[in-house]
Parts: sequence; structure tokens; C-alpha cells
Amino acid sequence: MIAELSMVPVGKGESLSGFVAKVPAIVEKSGLDCQLTAMGALVEGNADKVRALLERCPQASRRESRRVLTFIRIDDRRGAKKRLVGKVRALEKKMGRKVRSAA
Repeated sequence: MIAELSMVPVGKGESLSGFVAKVPAIVEKSGLDCQLTAMGALVEGNADKVRALLERCPQASRRESRRVLTFIRIDDRRGAKKRLVGKVRALEKKMGRKVRSAA
């Protein structure tokens, strides 16, 4: 299972990096494969572990803010593994070139 997680604290002002910085540490400690993006985090692994993480992050965030908007998208493909990298490689293969990165 791959999940994309993005959270926004309500009433915490314009710059949210201080609030958001706590979430990647929780994701990393989960042991799941993860990829931090400019708009959230992608995680991949066993469905039960991914779901548990998707509950932990908002719970931890609510300690910092009375209200947190949480956005979750899930791609659950039976038997698929290493899709964080594999999905991009499959797209690049069809395009016949590497996808340009912001880095």
C-alpha cells in the first residue's frame, strides 16, 4: 500500500514548517519506506502499518494545534512492492526519458 499524507494546522499562521517538521520524524520512526515531498509525505508498506501511521501523525499533530486538517490518498494494489520508485520508473520507461527533478 502507498499512502500520501498531508496535514494543515488551523489557526497557526502563514508559515507552517515548524509545525510540519515534527511529522517526518514520526514517519521515519515507523520503518516504512517514505519519501518527503514539498506538499506532504508518501509512505509505502504493509497495509496495517500504513494505517497505524496514518492515525499516529494526526494524533501527534493535535498536541500542537486544536484543529488539524488531514488529507490522505491511498493506492492499495495487491502484491505490489517498491512502488515509490517503481511507479516513477514505469512512467519514465513509457516516456523514453528521465523525469526532470526539482533538485
